[in-house]
This record gives sequence, structure tokens and C-alpha cells, in this order.
Amino acid sequence: MNSGGMVVEYTIGELAARFGLATHVLRHWEDVGLLSPARRVAGRRMYGPADVTRVAEIMLGRDAGFSLEQLRALFAAPDRGRRREVLRAQLTQVRQRIARLTLSQTLLEHALRCRHPDYQSCPHFQAMVLARLDGVDLAEALDHG
Repeated sequence: MNSGGMVVEYTIGELAARFGLATHVLRHWEDVGLLSPARRVAGRRMYGPADVTRVAEIMLGRDAGFSLEQLRALFAAPDRGRRREVLRAQLTQVRQRIARLTLSQTLLEHALRCRHPDYQSCPHFQAMVLARLDGVDLAEALDHG
């Protein structure tokens, strides 16, 4: 502890608890090279302020949809240009996922609004099935009908 009474080092259990994580998650992040304890005391991992910050960065990255491998590439990027490349690639992937989810939402909303007793008897659904049989992607198939 420092003179202000704040803990400046954490055991793996304390660090995990601070973020609501299981200790095995932190061990895994160590195994893949994203985290490394500041030091070991009597064989126990001790994490310092930089490690606390790194855990927060990893969690933010996970919230942004990055895989652990992508985060490793981001953290290891030698310069701003390379980091921006990694960020742009992730943004492209996120936009693609959003587009797929938006299509899913549209399809499900239609199914719930459909007044036919069985979705399979719905002419709009039948048109979409036929469009898909013709190799039309979901976005275009949703427009068939």
C-alpha cells in the first residue's frame, strides 16, 4: 500500500474480482500474450497499475468485438498507421455484422407482423424462399414480395 492507503498491486484474485472476471480468464489472457503480471512474489502473480489499465483495455476491445488475436495485433502495432489499419478492419467487420443483424431483425419483424396463420403460407415468405433458391442474398430476398 502507498501512503494514501490505495492498493497498487493486486493478486490475480483481486484483479479478477475488480473487473468481475474469473481468474482463469486472466490466466488465459496471459497465455495468449495480452497480459503479464508486473512481478511474482513467492510464486504468486502480482499485478500493478499498468496491468489494471491493460485489463480495462482488453475489456473495451472485447466490447468493440475484437478477438483476443486481433487485440494482440492492435496492442503490438508498431505505429499509429498500423493501429488505424487494425481499427478500420474491425470497423468493417462490425458494419457487416450490423447489416446482417438488421436483415435478421427485418425478417423476424415481418414474421411477427404476418397475418397468415402459418408463415409458410405467406406469399411474401414463399417469394423469399424462391429468391433464396435462386441464389439471391437475404437483402434482395427481403425485397421480393
